[in-house]
Amino acid sequence: MKNIFLLLALSFSLSTQAQNRDSVYVKNKIFEVVYSEVLEQPKWLVYRSTNRQTKVNRGTMDFHTERDIHTSDGQDYYNNPWDKGHLAPAATFSDSMENLYQTFSYLNSALQQQDLNRGEWRLLEQQERIWDDREPLTIKIILEFKSNTRVPAGATIPTAFHKHIFWEISKKKECYYFLNAKPTKSWQQSKNLFCSFVKF
Repeated sequence: MKNIFLLLALSFSLSTQAQNRDSVYVKNKIFEVVYSEVLEQPKWLVYRSTNRQTKVNRGTMDFHTERDIHTSDGQDYYNNPWDKGHLAPAATFSDSMENLYQTFSYLNSALQQQDLNRGEWRLLEQQERIWDDREPLTIKIILEFKSNTRVPAGATIPTAFHKHIFWEISKKKECYYFLNAKPTKSWQQSKNLFCSFVKF
């Protein structure tokens, strides 16, 4: 009897995975994203950084799931070294509670190594907000998955992050490459001079 229950549970799990979509496109006021329900992670995300005035703070706000889209959730980030890494930064969209809330969607969250998220990734986000004082930026983040390594709750751990930055007036372009690990160099040193630029 126990084996029958295990078989049924496994069958249900495989059936659920088969129903998950590889690419779901979503666009809201803050970002556009292609999300993989199979990976339970974003594949890429685009946002604009436009010198918004900070008027609200996150307080105790936490990430929320989305209706009709199978995303990661709090269990995927529990008791492990992976942060709920914002792709579109909360601080960039702290001009209203509505905008800030949208950044706390799991559509905008990646399993990001905690030292990277709180270190060089955060410092580059701060620099973006200095750059956008002069002109708006469009930023595209592409997640790299070179293995199918997953946390126990099921979400896939990204291998690396590509960040492409486009200055909308001067037409300047830069890109940065971060392994999803504790950084060994600064964000400035993570600039990739040989990357091919993507379409925004």
